[in-house]
Amino acid sequence: MNALRAGGVSLRYSPRAVLVAAAFAAVAVVVSVFAIGGGDYPVGFGDVVRALLGRGDASTDFIVNRLRLPRAATALAVGAALGLAGALFQSLSRNPLGSPDLLGFTQGSATGVLVATVLAGGSGVGLAAGAVTGGTLTGALIVLLTGRHGAHGQRLVLVGVGVAAILTGVNGYLLTKAQVTDAARAVLWLTGSLDGRDWKQAAPVLAALALAVAVTASCGRALRTLEMGDEAARALGVPVGRVRGALLAVAVLLASLAAAAAGPVSFVALTAPQLARRLTRSSGPNALPSACLGAALLAAADLAGQRVVPGHQLPAGVVTGLLGGGYLVWLLITERKAGRL
Repeated sequence: MNALRAGGVSLRYSPRAVLVAAAFAAVAVVVSVFAIGGGDYPVGFGDVVRALLGRGDASTDFIVNRLRLPRAATALAVGAALGLAGALFQSLSRNPLGSPDLLGFTQGSATGVLVATVLAGGSGVGLAAGAVTGGTLTGALIVLLTGRHGAHGQRLVLVGVGVAAILTGVNGYLLTKAQVTDAARAVLWLTGSLDGRDWKQAAPVLAALALAVAVTASCGRALRTLEMGDEAARALGVPVGRVRGALLAVAVLLASLAAAAAGPVSFVALTAPQLARRLTRSSGPNALPSACLGAALLAAADLAGQRVVPGHQLPAGVVTGLLGGGYLVWLLITERKAGRL
């Protein structure tokens, strides 16, 4: 670990982690450029870059910057938010299965969307507000059920899985009560699609990411200490309750806004932190590598969804679900062999 000092502030970092983060940030940008260049009106890689730099012709500038860039930016923002949220959940719970997909937060966002659909007809603003409200209330419920000192380890995962199962049943019931057109709109959202996304969806996620990065950086040392256990953290002077509460709130906000922007995209929050930890070979939350890896994964999933089946677009959530399900099975087998399950 190296330390960067500026004034009275000291920031510890791993050179390998910075290198991994930079590499996947570059991958995410390159993949996004390829995604922007695809579609019914193909645009070459160089033409896309020139348009992004403000040097393209009028028609290319309109296609790249007005039509396709907002979708690519939403994919990057949502992927980064999910990667960072997953890293925080897994670090706080000290469990590789700590993820908004498995802990019930994603299902809570879906419940909020379906309630908004049944009660208000499923408008765009209503869906976003429902997702944020549902995810936030689910987070508060899970923390309440785990107890003051239970927001870590197996208890958080087990309570989250139970809440997720309950909400899945509630969501199925709500779908049966919606009008056919509203239910169809809700089902499309539930697949996790980036189709038709613009800056209105990307902007809140980008703002939440800025806040989350600031909070995570300020609590980075305390977060690494928390991974040693609550008693050790308290002995070292860490205000455990305050730090865990702040970071859980940030993680829930990120997961909820990501769901509001793109629907419940599966497994990015689970997979990105695990891959980041293996690539950096360092302990701790690996927040920055996880965010960059999450952005690259979702950008690649969106590109694959546009190109894999000619003439048809697969929602990004379908692609991440297919790949992430296999990764989850492998992770469960690995954890069982290691005696942690």
